[in-house]
Amino acid sequence: MNAQIKGWFGMKKLGILAHSAEGAALCFRAFCQEGFHELGPHEHPDVTVDCIAMGRSMNAWDEADYPAIRDTLALSAARLARAGADFFVCPDNTAHIALEVPGEELPIPGLHLPDVVSEAAARAGRERVGVLGTKYLMGDQIYPRTLAARGIGAVVPGAEDRALVDGIIFGELVNGVFSDSSRAAYVRVIDRLAAKGCDAVALVCTEIPLLITPDDSPLPVLDSTRLLARAAFEVCSGRRDAPSWRGGPMTVPMDDAAHDRA
Repeated sequence: MNAQIKGWFGMKKLGILAHSAEGAALCFRAFCQEGFHELGPHEHPDVTVDCIAMGRSMNAWDEADYPAIRDTLALSAARLARAGADFFVCPDNTAHIALEVPGEELPIPGLHLPDVVSEAAARAGRERVGVLGTKYLMGDQIYPRTLAARGIGAVVPGAEDRALVDGIIFGELVNGVFSDSSRAAYVRVIDRLAAKGCDAVALVCTEIPLLITPDDSPLPVLDSTRLLARAAFEVCSGRRDAPSWRGGPMTVPMDDAAHDRA
């Protein structure tokens, strides 16, 4: 066996549990690029993507029927398990609201995306993070709770800005539309978060990094999609512990720095 092939043979296989197509595609591409950078040209750990069209869950999102959404996501997780994935990532922040609903354990463990982003915020020394995502996510406590466990404050935009951000996500970004006017609108929203004392902005709809780059943003960005892809690669290569979360409420222990700031 080729020595190079033997080097990757022991790596874990990733399953990408897709919910929205554009975000999942970016995560897949970013994960493979981690491999190209670390392992050499055209090399990356094995990966399988499973995607049940998000349209089948939109009525449930509008009705806050999170158990129904969880059932759909669990079906994808089961298919990834049958395909041989050792663990999964779901490159959809909002979907984690449903994944946290109590229920039967998912068949394979997964990385918890808000936890990955909050860990990166703490590592960067952030203290007050603006949160940009869907209306469902910005209206939920998943990010304030996960950030607070590390002693970091969370700030969401005002009502008008939340409606603007959400409208662009579902009217444009998930459909692969990325316009200069929407980019400018998001920059103004981020400016207002900076005025509220934020020292970073979390792009926690996985399509937003396709619209807003670090060069565009008035604040340092936490790119949830690429942070997740990097964390997944680290698990595959043994640089990060394999996850143990199998859905249900995620408990993040308060770290020492959080205790000091509390």
